[in-house]
Amino acid sequence: MQEKTSFTSKLGFVLAAAGSAVGLGNLWRFPYLAAKYGGGTFLFIYLIVAISFGFTLMLTEIAIGRKTGMSAVNAYHALDKRFTFIGYLSALVPIIIFPYYCVIGGWVVKYLTVYLSGMAKPAAGDSYFTNFISGTSQPLLFLLIFIALTSVIVAMGVEKGVEKFSKILMPFLVILSIGIAIYVMTIPGAMNGVIYYLKPDFSKISLNAILAALGQLFYSMSLAMGIMITYGSYMKKEDDLESSVTQIEIFDTGIAFISGLIIIPAVFAFSGGDESALNSGAGLMFITLPKVFANMKMGGILGGAFFFLVFFAALTSSISLMETIVSIIKEKTGFSRITVCILVFVISLIMAIPSSLGYGLLSGIQLLGLSILDFFDFISNSLLMPIVALFTCFVVGHIVGPKLVIDEVENSGSFKRKKLYIIIIKYIAPLFLLAILISSILNTFGVISL
Repeated sequence: MQEKTSFTSKLGFVLAAAGSAVGLGNLWRFPYLAAKYGGGTFLFIYLIVAISFGFTLMLTEIAIGRKTGMSAVNAYHALDKRFTFIGYLSALVPIIIFPYYCVIGGWVVKYLTVYLSGMAKPAAGDSYFTNFISGTSQPLLFLLIFIALTSVIVAMGVEKGVEKFSKILMPFLVILSIGIAIYVMTIPGAMNGVIYYLKPDFSKISLNAILAALGQLFYSMSLAMGIMITYGSYMKKEDDLESSVTQIEIFDTGIAFISGLIIIPAVFAFSGGDESALNSGAGLMFITLPKVFANMKMGGILGGAFFFLVFFAALTSSISLMETIVSIIKEKTGFSRITVCILVFVISLIMAIPSSLGYGLLSGIQLLGLSILDFFDFISNSLLMPIVALFTCFVVGHIVGPKLVIDEVENSGSFKRKKLYIIIIKYIAPLFLLAILISSILNTFGVISL
């Protein structure tokens, strides 16, 4: 059996796990949801659920990974072989997400090249994004570039690939995001957006806002997809687990917060304070923001810097998705890392092609009334992730017992939030996860609106 590799330091682990967590969910989805649910109101709710609900789920998964030293499938088997199926369900999540995530990553690469080549004005056209994604050769080319780059980094291994690149990309990402946010706030009219984003209106707190914030945790923190279990299996036993999770959360939530400071004030300044300009879903990043950049001084430079930021965030998340898949296959087959990476690259590329062509050549194909990419997003994010998290809470809270996680945490340091952890994992998290599962299904089929 091959010796288990590990991160060389606590910092390496924290930056790699934070890199996994920081992705398109932080830079696009978080600002969009914050705008939809009252700016500061959503921010307030999210911070509360992140330090309670999010902390509990992330700590549980990393502790399971470090306790067992295994990736998701074998880790759940080691906990209780009756629940091995949870490991397989969690393994399915990155397998489904990685191909279509790389499609979106390819879109980001396209826009990055557009800004680097000084084509900011054409990119702001009403039909530019639609024309691009409905094409065939260009979306496939940029998909190939993104997935190949991810594969090369993962093939280099945990220390020389995942950890090394995370140590470079994460600090750069933080510095770049802070710099862009500071510049954006100097734009005339932007401060109105800052106030909207930071000032909570407690009259706007609703069940939908709470459920949206909880759902965002899955996108934002790489939960219930085997990633944190895999990364936990690479964590050294002596590294303080509770403080590591806290630091990952600070990185992840901090980048999401700064992204809101970039996007919401910028769109406010461009739209004259029209909040509806933020309510454009995927179009926010690829349609609305290019218009914003095209109408401001140094917009081409700022747009290029922004898409560099998005590119780094997308890349660190895609690395973690692929690393999780590779880790599971390596454990099950004993194949070399290079062999598994080539296998995953080829299969994922084939799986990604329908999602890439789903807005053009294959646009006539609808699954449950959804485009191909949206269908895979629904299966992974709205169904599998809440189900995996719900079963995890049940197994840890009521079958093997919270003591298993608590002991693993206390083996490397104190556990200050132990009492809160027990209450959330046993009682609060399962109720909210069930609510998220039901509401996301009803929302997808138009029964309710979130």
